[in-house]
Amino acid sequence: MRSILSVGIALVLAAGPAAAQDAFHSVQSANLPTATTMPRGSWLFEISHRFNTPVSEGSDALWGLDGPVINRFGLSYGAHDRVLLGILRSNFEDNVELNAKVGLLDGGEGSLPVQVALMGGVAWNTQVFEVDGAEDNEMQMYGQLILNALVGERLAVGVVPTYLRNPRLRDTESENAFALGVNGQLYVTDSMSLLAEWLVAEARQDLEKDAATFGIEFETRGHFFKLLFTNQARMNPTQFLGGTDIAFEPDEWRFGFNITRLLPF
Repeated sequence: MRSILSVGIALVLAAGPAAAQDAFHSVQSANLPTATTMPRGSWLFEISHRFNTPVSEGSDALWGLDGPVINRFGLSYGAHDRVLLGILRSNFEDNVELNAKVGLLDGGEGSLPVQVALMGGVAWNTQVFEVDGAEDNEMQMYGQLILNALVGERLAVGVVPTYLRNPRLRDTESENAFALGVNGQLYVTDSMSLLAEWLVAEARQDLEKDAATFGIEFETRGHFFKLLFTNQARMNPTQFLGGTDIAFEPDEWRFGFNITRLLPF
C-alpha cells in the first residue's frame, strides 16, 4: 500500500493543480472519502460525534442525545494541491490513524466531470482488552480507490472499492477484508444538500450488517455541517469499513454529526 501511495504522489507532484470543479465539495461524505483534496498549505479541523442510543428511545433519552457518544477529532493538511495528509483520533478503542489521499485524475466530458484518487491509512488501537492470544493485535491498515463523478450540475456520485487489513482486533490472527462503498450527494441549493452512503462488507462476528448513513449537509464559508442518521456508530476508517452489528432499521438509527472547519493559517 505504501508503494502504491508513493507512486501516486510522485505522479501528481509533476501534474498541475486540481480542477476547480469537484464532484463533492467536502473531502469526505459521511464516512467514505471523496476524491476532493485541498489547496496546498491549507488545514482542516474536524470534530464528529455518533450517539450510541437509538433515536427511537424518544423523549426519555432526548431522542438519543442523552446516551454515550463516540467522538472523533481530525486534522488534515494540504501538502500539495493533490496530496492531503491527515491524523484522526477516536475514543472508540482509542483508535489513532495516520492517512494520506492522492488525487490522480480530473477529467471526463464537460457534462460529466470525473475524479480519481487513492487513499490509505495505518491505525493503532491503544485501548487494552483481555482476549487470549490477541493482546498485541492492535494495528490495522487500509487502501481505497476513489471514483467520483458529477452528473449534471447537482448530483455527485462515488464508488469506493476498499481493502482492509485486520477487521477484527479480537481475532488471534489478522486477515484481509474487502468492501465496496457507494455514496451520493444531491445539491438542492448552493448551501444545502442531501447525502447518503452504503458500505457493503463481508459478514463477520460482531460485524454482520452493512453500514448505511443518510443526512443533510450545510455548507458555509469555511465550514461543512453534516447532520446524519446511521446504523454505524464507529467512524475511523479501520473501524467502520469492516461493517456493523446494528441493522439498518428505523428503530436502530443513531443520530450523528460531522463538523469541519478550514483553518486560515
